[in-house]
Amino acid sequence: MNKISSKTLQDLEFNTVLIQLGARCTTELGKEQVVTLEPLSSKSDILNILGQTSEYLASYSNDNRIPNHNFDTINPELKLLKIENTTLEVGGFKKIGALCNTVATHIKFFVKFKEYYPLLFNVSDAIILNPDIPRHIDSVIDKFGEIKDNASSNLQNIRSQMVAVKGKINQSFASALNTYHASELLDEIRESVVDNRRVLAVKSMYRKKVKGAVMGTSKTGSIVYIEPEATLRYSRELSNLEFEEREEIQKILNDLTNQIRPYAEDLHAYQDFLVHMDITASKAKYALEMDALLPEISENRELYLRDAYHPLLFLSNKYKKEKTYPQTITLHPKNRIIVISGPNAGGKSITLKTIGLLQVMLQSGLLIPVHERSKVCLFDNVLTDIGDNQSIENHLSTYSYRLKNMNYFLRKCNDKTLFLIDEFGTGSDPELGGALAETFLEVFYDRGAYGVITTHYANLKLLANELPHVTNANMLFDGKSLEPTYQLVVGQAGSSFTFEVAQKNGIPYSLINKAKKKIERGKVRFDATIAKLQKERSRMEKTGSRLQEEESKARTEAQKLEDLNLKIKTKLENYQELYDHNQRMIYLGNKVNTVAQKYFQDKKKRPLVSELLRIVETENSKRKKQSAKEVKAQKAKKAKVEQEVIKKVEVIREKKKVEKKKAAIIEKNKPRPVFKVGDRVRLMDGKAIGSIDSLEKNKAIVNYGMFTTNVGVEQLELVERKNPKK
Repeated sequence: MNKISSKTLQDLEFNTVLIQLGARCTTELGKEQVVTLEPLSSKSDILNILGQTSEYLASYSNDNRIPNHNFDTINPELKLLKIENTTLEVGGFKKIGALCNTVATHIKFFVKFKEYYPLLFNVSDAIILNPDIPRHIDSVIDKFGEIKDNASSNLQNIRSQMVAVKGKINQSFASALNTYHASELLDEIRESVVDNRRVLAVKSMYRKKVKGAVMGTSKTGSIVYIEPEATLRYSRELSNLEFEEREEIQKILNDLTNQIRPYAEDLHAYQDFLVHMDITASKAKYALEMDALLPEISENRELYLRDAYHPLLFLSNKYKKEKTYPQTITLHPKNRIIVISGPNAGGKSITLKTIGLLQVMLQSGLLIPVHERSKVCLFDNVLTDIGDNQSIENHLSTYSYRLKNMNYFLRKCNDKTLFLIDEFGTGSDPELGGALAETFLEVFYDRGAYGVITTHYANLKLLANELPHVTNANMLFDGKSLEPTYQLVVGQAGSSFTFEVAQKNGIPYSLINKAKKKIERGKVRFDATIAKLQKERSRMEKTGSRLQEEESKARTEAQKLEDLNLKIKTKLENYQELYDHNQRMIYLGNKVNTVAQKYFQDKKKRPLVSELLRIVETENSKRKKQSAKEVKAQKAKKAKVEQEVIKKVEVIREKKKVEKKKAAIIEKNKPRPVFKVGDRVRLMDGKAIGSIDSLEKNKAIVNYGMFTTNVGVEQLELVERKNPKK
């Protein structure tokens, strides 16, 4: 891949993205280096860096957070290590020790979780960790940054003597203090400290009665500070020992520096590794803030940006709590170039910058704010002509500059180029400039380049309709309010709404009418036709949206009516059954009543029993017929229900298959949990839940209460973590 020019990066405001990235770095070296990032020239490097950033982003949403990578720069220490006979300070050794420990922590972490972060593991695996560096430092310097007593036998001996001398100083001073205090030669404060030495606070009138060295007086002169004569000898001895201690410490630091000096290259590599982690973390934080992700990288020449946001505009509006409108752009071999037209302030330039900035960010190893189903490809070069770019230094007009830029495009443009041109052909006579722009566009088209341009020229709109792999597009405008909707509509050219916008902004209609007469009637009619088509399209979209809403409401109402009708029908059937049952009971009651009346009159039991038996047998025969009908009806109903259930089951199975595929994809991308003894788990294709009794390598013994089983860890899914309190 060719190196993308600095002009392209400037046109697309890539430096602003880098400044925002730098603000999210935690180390000074990270802040310095991130602003120098440029698009990478190797495809493998791009994919590798993008993968690392994506892995770091994933760490924010799982339990295995990457350790803190903060450190203090050791560049001054590395410079000193390159110079012979130099000595590092204690603070420098502390920074080096902390750096080594941070790198060691990262290496251990990525070894443990290399399945989750394979690309970041590869970066850490290239670092050769040298345990001798922190070991040498820890043997000399303690955690408080002090030289240890046992750093050398000589230092230990000196410090032992110092402790003994300090004891003698305190003892002799205490003796003198008690003696002179008893003689009432001391002031009320009795003692003080001067030049880090204990002194007696002697009343000035008795100064000659106290033997010792005068160390100073109070502001008023009423007190003289004297170090007792008995203490002086020990103080001189202590000063000599302190000098020897400093000399010994310097010697120890010299030796330690010489021990560390051979590892200067390793320390440089450690620092570079942590700077890389800092920059990767800043990219992940940036992606998290704007919901960015890694889209599919296509091997084919295909660019599909779905719901793409301009990163700078998105973050700016996010902080202002304003809405940002996404764009959807598709470029492929059958549709290589898009010509966007329409009025100014409709979002054409933002759409152009969105495509370019996202492409440059992606090729610099940054995730981009697009829909997860987006698809991107890599270009060898990205060429831009956005903005006025008038050059005062070179005495170039806008048009001269643009012609110079087009000459550069002609030299660089090929089938692996993405070109983005704003207001193509402007800056000169409309007809002549338009004709030249048309010629340039034909050359870019013939070379197989991909690109997006914005224009007001009618001839470019017509050319886009004539060329098979070029498409017209426009930024949708509300024809009534003349307000932009910031929606890109592909397939139709847009009107500039020149006169309509002028009228909205208060230009008198008489002047607008006069202007219309000054231009060709055909051009006015052409623009008016496009404007009319655009208004019709906008109106049709609104109508279509309204009809969809009404259709949805009608379906909902129809479903409600159908459910209500079914309930009413069921109730009527129940009422009919109840009525028939009551009628039958009345009929039987009348018959029994007649037999009872007859028995009441003649008192004959035999005819009574005979008649009652006949009534019962008649009713039972009816029941048999009824039960046969019911059984038949129930069978038919059951068969119908079974068919309905089978259909529903098939639908549910299809849904489950789709959900299972989605779950499999999610599960595939989802980091595997790290199991611990006591965790409640189940097999991926099972329902029984058990607890882990033990773990060994990639095997786990799962206890189900009645029995235990030995299964692979990859077959288990986590149900509940072990409660740490238990």
